[in-house]
Amino acid sequence: MNYTLHQLQVFLKVSQNESVTKAAEELHLTQPAVSIQLKNFQDQFEIPLTEVVGRKLYVTDFGKEIAVAAENILNEVYAINYKTLAYQGQLSGRLKISVVSTGKYIMPYFLAGFLKKHEGIELALDVTNKAQVIGSLERNEVDFSLVSVLPANLQIEQEELMQNKLYVVGNSDEKFPRKSYGIDLFETLPLIYREPGSGTRYVMERFIEENKLPVRKKMELTSNEAVKQAVMAGLGYSIMPLIGIRSDLKNGNLQIIPVKGFPITSTWRLIWMKHKNFSPVARSFLTYLKKEKSTIIAEKFSH
Repeated sequence: MNYTLHQLQVFLKVSQNESVTKAAEELHLTQPAVSIQLKNFQDQFEIPLTEVVGRKLYVTDFGKEIAVAAENILNEVYAINYKTLAYQGQLSGRLKISVVSTGKYIMPYFLAGFLKKHEGIELALDVTNKAQVIGSLERNEVDFSLVSVLPANLQIEQEELMQNKLYVVGNSDEKFPRKSYGIDLFETLPLIYREPGSGTRYVMERFIEENKLPVRKKMELTSNEAVKQAVMAGLGYSIMPLIGIRSDLKNGNLQIIPVKGFPITSTWRLIWMKHKNFSPVARSFLTYLKKEKSTIIAEKFSH
C-alpha cells in the first residue's frame, strides 16, 4: 500500500460527512480533487470503503474501521510535530475553531496576536454555515465555535466578544434623502434573505415578527457575500451585519438606509461544550482572549 497522509485526511472528511461535496467544502478543495483522492485511496483496497445508494454516499462497515484508523494515524502525526516543538519549549498543538460565515470578518483579528506569539500552533479554522458549525461543536470536532445566535439544545459555556450590529442596506442607485424612515418602509422594499438557520436571518425575522411587518420577500441566498452582491446589483434590499459591509459603504457600493429601530443587535460569542477538556493550546487561547479582547475591539473595530 502506498497511501498518503493527504488521502487519509480526505477519506476521513468524506466519511465524517458522508458527502464528497461537503468534504470538499471543509477541506477547501474542489469536488473533483476530492473525488480523485478518494478513488486513489479506494484503489488500494479490495473491499469497498463507500457505496452510493440512490445518489447518497454511505461508508461501509470496513470503511468506518479504516476511518477510525486514519484518524488515529493523523493524530499521531500531529502529535509528533507538536512534541518536537514542545521539546523546544514552544506552546504547540492544534487550535480548531468553526465560524459562521459572517464571523470570518472578525475572528482573524482575535487570533492574529495569539498565533504570532506562539508560532508552534497550527490553526484549523472552518468557515461554514450555522448548522455545520453547531454540528462540529456537538461532535467534539472543534475546541470553539463563533456564533451570533446561541444553539438552543446544547449545554455550552461562552465568552462574549463584541456586538453584531445589523442595518437596512441597499445599493447606491436609489436616494433616501430623509434623516429617518419609519418601519412602514418595509412595505415597499423587496427583501433578500439569508438561508434558514442563519444567525443573520434569525435576528432579521425576529425583528420582523416583533414589529408585525408586512415584508416583500424577494429571494433567499446561502451566504452573506451572495446577499451583498445581490444588493449591490440592485436585486433588492437586506438587513446585514455592519462588520461585513464596511468597505462597501466606504467606496459607495452600498448605503445604509436610516430606519427607526436600527441598528438591531446580536452578540458575537465564542462558545464551547460544557465540561470540555481543553488542550493546553485551547486553554491558553481562552486566557489570551479574555485578557486582550477589549484592546482588540478598540484597535480594530471602533472606527
